[in-house]
Amino acid sequence: MAALMIYLMSGNESDMRKHLPGVHSSTKKLAGGGKRTYYYAWKNGPRLLASDGTALEPEDPRFFVAYTDAHRARKLPQQGTLFNLIALFRGSTEFKSLADKTRKSYSRYLKLIENEYGDMPLAVVERPKARGEFKAWRDGFGATPRTADLLWTVLARILSVAKDRGMIAVNVCERGGRLYRADRKETIWSSHNIAAFCAVASAELQLALILALWLGQRQGDLLSLAWTNYDGAYVRLRQGKGKKRVTIPVGTPLKAALEAAKLARPEATTILTNTRGKPWTEDGFRASWAKAFKKAKLPDDLHFHDLRGTAVTRLALAGCTVPQIAAITGHSLKDVETILNAHYLGGAIELAEAAITKLNAAYGQ
Repeated sequence: MAALMIYLMSGNESDMRKHLPGVHSSTKKLAGGGKRTYYYAWKNGPRLLASDGTALEPEDPRFFVAYTDAHRARKLPQQGTLFNLIALFRGSTEFKSLADKTRKSYSRYLKLIENEYGDMPLAVVERPKARGEFKAWRDGFGATPRTADLLWTVLARILSVAKDRGMIAVNVCERGGRLYRADRKETIWSSHNIAAFCAVASAELQLALILALWLGQRQGDLLSLAWTNYDGAYVRLRQGKGKKRVTIPVGTPLKAALEAAKLARPEATTILTNTRGKPWTEDGFRASWAKAFKKAKLPDDLHFHDLRGTAVTRLALAGCTVPQIAAITGHSLKDVETILNAHYLGGAIELAEAAITKLNAAYGQ
């Protein structure tokens, strides 16, 4: 707030007040034909008013007082409203135990929900009609179905935590359904895709691809993987999402790639580094990966996260059982079966051929 005071006191005071961070204005026609501009503490926020209800102008010294009062009240959990449940969720173990990346993503949606429904009384939140209101709002984001689904997911988790803590009796957002449907049956990296990428990618990016294929882990976990996680025979890590610990034996091709990387960058602390030998930032890695991906002229619907599904598929095609695959990737048995049945294998001819080969061996003679 001290920074705002300094900002306010520099230059023309009324002009500074008008341009306080977040201040929103709206000009409306008056009944007499003239126009008047009204000011709000933020977009869709409260109008800046004097204690007697008079709309304030930036020239009025009370403008800044009303602004600061509105923002101070905004930061305080409002008892008996959805805002209070959002504050409860932010302080809960359910939120704090999320991966950093997930927490950051959730914070964006928490703010959207807060701005739209923060002042909704809890008695209204529990009513069946509130579900219809929430769904109509979610459907308004239909042009970006993933955003719509995440809004609903975050809202449902807010209400779930509140219900579990006894703040509300009903979670009207349970089983909301999804707008986004991804068909990724054929979205795996083929040997041709892998070869095309390696032909143009730097050694640092090639190592990332090899790690993804042989370890079957998420991008964030691979980027944070340290040399201390590798003992020459196994890679041991704790996954960022779900916090599950996995121990993965290192296959021969991966071992060769790791040993070469260690020789090339003996001073590195993380296994994956940029061309300067420094740990990748997420943004830096994605930018470099995107450049190599574009240069390789790979299909637009192919992504880095598809490498994890490709790893599952490769393990299945090699004859691994569902429990064996789960032990490597850290998926639950149910998730592995879901991936294999619904998303990646589709009608893979290799599996069909392997099945008939086994059938021939058992009954063909």
